[in-house]
Amino acid sequence: MEQCHSIAVYHNGVAVASERFRGPAIGRLVPIKSVSKTIVAALTGAALDRGEIPSLQSTLADLAPDLIPRGTDPRVGAITVENLITMQAGLERTSGANYGGWVSSANWVANALSRPFVAEPGARMLYSTGSFHVLGAVLSEVSGDSLLSLASQRLGSPLGIEIPAWTRDPQGRYLGGNEMALSLPAMVRFGEMYRQGGMWDGAQVLSPAWTAQSLRPATRSPFSGMDYGYGWFLARSGGTNYALARGYGGQIICIAPDLGLTVAITSDPTRPARSGGYFGDLKALIEGAILPVARQDRS
Repeated sequence: MEQCHSIAVYHNGVAVASERFRGPAIGRLVPIKSVSKTIVAALTGAALDRGEIPSLQSTLADLAPDLIPRGTDPRVGAITVENLITMQAGLERTSGANYGGWVSSANWVANALSRPFVAEPGARMLYSTGSFHVLGAVLSEVSGDSLLSLASQRLGSPLGIEIPAWTRDPQGRYLGGNEMALSLPAMVRFGEMYRQGGMWDGAQVLSPAWTAQSLRPATRSPFSGMDYGYGWFLARSGGTNYALARGYGGQIICIAPDLGLTVAITSDPTRPARSGGYFGDLKALIEGAILPVARQDRS
């Protein structure tokens, strides 16, 4: 696997493997690409825990009416937090071939919300970084703080990890859903926190209800065929449920709570990792080698 840079495997909180094959040193910050979406999903849970968002059914019109551009389809105001976090807003995608034009626009939130509806909200998953960028903007609106400050205060500080500043849009909003950076050990800590029901080092970072709900299927990816919860892709292998935070190039956080397992993988962020290629190889590694060994150890 020439694209693979490093891997760490933790079982019941203990490191059983941590190795760098190429690329940056294990402790260095590296691009996590769309694993950023899982970070923003976690911050959504933190906002719910604090009552800043009343429920996942709260709408854009309820929470952040100033984000809605004038003259947009009336359905935009009815888009819910759950629609955004599951990428079921129904609006034309800003990812894939549309990504470059989107990030070249003068207002990323307005551009994402002004796109035509290609499905009804809640009908199906349309993988789109724009949905998570809008969600990040909502989190800033309801908290009165930047996404960077929220990430640093609500995740970085309790987990003891560094979350540096990353890309911002023309309005100064931090990009929700891409371009964040973490170290491999930080990725492990984030995964371990979810694996342990939101707990890290004796502190409740996220509520157990939120972490459990995040790992339940809410929709399904049309690309990989995997189920999708709140920021996590979900799969089952050999009788074991596991969850993946997945980023371009093969950046992965994998947790299997029933086995006490957390895996983090960093890869070349400049090369694609498709289900039929390198990502498929990583999935086969997890399902064919790592999960079976963890099951044997448990027995």
